[in-house]
Parts: sequence; C-alpha cells; structure tokens
Amino acid sequence: MTTPDTKTTEDKYIGVLTSGGDASGMNAAIRAITRSAIFNGFKVKGIYRGYEGLITGEIKELTTETVSNIIQRGGTILKTARSQAFMTPEGRKKAYETMQKEHIVALIVIGGDGSLTGARIFAEEYNVVCIGLPGTIDNDLYGTDYTIGYDTALNTIVECVDKIRDTATSHERLFFVEVMGRDAGFLALNGAIAAGAEAAIIPEFSTEVDQLEEFIEHGFRKSKSSSIVLVAESELTGGAMHYAERVKNEYPQYDVRVTILGHLQRGGRPTAHDRIIASRMGVASIQALLEGQRNVMIGIDDDKIVYVPFAKAIKNDKPIDRELVNVLHELSI
Repeated sequence: MTTPDTKTTEDKYIGVLTSGGDASGMNAAIRAITRSAIFNGFKVKGIYRGYEGLITGEIKELTTETVSNIIQRGGTILKTARSQAFMTPEGRKKAYETMQKEHIVALIVIGGDGSLTGARIFAEEYNVVCIGLPGTIDNDLYGTDYTIGYDTALNTIVECVDKIRDTATSHERLFFVEVMGRDAGFLALNGAIAAGAEAAIIPEFSTEVDQLEEFIEHGFRKSKSSSIVLVAESELTGGAMHYAERVKNEYPQYDVRVTILGHLQRGGRPTAHDRIIASRMGVASIQALLEGQRNVMIGIDDDKIVYVPFAKAIKNDKPIDRELVNVLHELSI
C-alpha cells in the first residue's frame, strides 16, 4: 500500500478518535493530524466518544478552523469513552460498516494500551489501516520515551506535592500521596525525584522487596520533620491507604496522612513539552500513511520519530530505569 488512496479521491477520509482516559495534549495531536492531513491533500473526519462513536456514527468533518485555538486546552474536543460494544465482534462489525459508510479509509487512534489493542484487533479482522498515537498519562507504552499527557501530569503531581510538603512540615507528619500510573511507576518515581520526596512505592518492585519496610529503615530518620512517599495506584502496590494502614499497625509512633490526587492529574493546560511531542507525533502519523505504514504506533526514541508495531508497543513491558531509583535513594537521606 502506498497510501490509503486518499490523495486522489475527494470523498475518502482519514478518521481520528481519542479513546480511553483523557490526557493533556490530545487536542494538540488532533490539531496536528487535521492540519497536516489537509496540508498533504487529505480530508479528515473526527469520531466522537472513541470507538463508541465509530459504532454509533457520531462523526463530523474536521477543518483547519475546527481545530483552531485548541492546542492550549486540556482534555479532548472529540470526547472519549471506553467502549464495551467495541470489545465484541458485533460492535467491531458495526464500526467497520460505519467506516465504509463515512468513506473513512484510514484510522488514527490516540490513546493508551487498551485503545491500541482495540486498533490492532480491528485492523487484523477487517484489514483496516490503523496508526496509533500514545496518549496516556501513565507513560507505559513500550517503544516511546514519552507518551502524550505524561509531562503535564508529572508537573501537576509536583505542584501538588510542593503544597502538601508545606502542611506536612508544619505538622511533622508522614504523608502517603497516591498518584496514577496503573501498573507503571513512572509518575510516582519521577514525581518523587522532582518533588524531593523521600521514597516512591512502585508496582515494578512489588515482588522484590518490602518497600515500606525498606523506607522506614533507610529513608525515614527521626531528625526529619516530615516525610512524603509517593505511591503508584495499583493492585500490585495496594495503593496509599494500604500503606497508611500498615504504618498505623506496625509503626504506631508515626502520624500518618493520605492524599489521593485522583483526576487532578488528568486535566489542565498541556505543558510545552506535551504540545510539542503531540504536534510532532500528529504530523508523523500522516507521514506514516504517506509512506504506506499500517498497524504501528508513532513513538519518540532518543528525540527521533519511530514507528513501533502495535504488538511490540502493547505486549512489551516498558522498563523502569534503575538509575532513577538510585538517584531517589541517594537523595532521600
């Protein structure tokens, strides 16, 4: 395939959707995809509410005007949803029928591993041309150094922890701050380094050591007026409440508090970094179509655009850099 036959036929479109959890920078990606596509002679249709909109036909054409003044906005103008129907063969059949009816010949999906898994299955079943953009605050997709939304979420965490430290110091307390990340500790670990926290409890090390015991023994000194520990929300870690309960039971001498940042981490104006990588990836997705690529995720590796096969991006676990763990450990004395 050279291109999805979109250059020469006026009534054929590239479809774009956002799926799964929202991430700041998604709008910058939508803008870049739309403008780059139009620049290269394509037409674009926006699919609303993720795969659900592809099933129900909630689709509108996007123009340069439609995507004006959105680069600075958090969330996604296309809305997003997790579609149960798309997980079924019947739902995907309807989605394919909608694509045909709307003359959509290639699909660009912005989302996390669940969204890209859906794209991969759909592409295999119906021979649909799909390109993925990594849009998730978790930064857990293999093959890319950064995902869209991660930097903004990280900055939000640091801002919140800075404020929590003021009250933690005033009251001489041990604070557990729960951050998002699911089964990946990137937000917790880098957030802890950036905010000067004493420790990060992350799912990657949940089976290796008792992270609480290690922190109490090595990272928490009597001379410190307060301590802050970032905990990745995960079934593997048990979350911040789990560790707070353990401290109350095992180390009752400490005054413990818990803050769960929750959806604060998802919103807000995207940082310059997220706007730039979203713009680069959006343009790269159109270049990928021009080059005849299909079923790949656009990534950035060592500041260069790369094409990562869906299977690789989804199945492979992105490793935590042990050097970062050592940095946090040495600086927490």
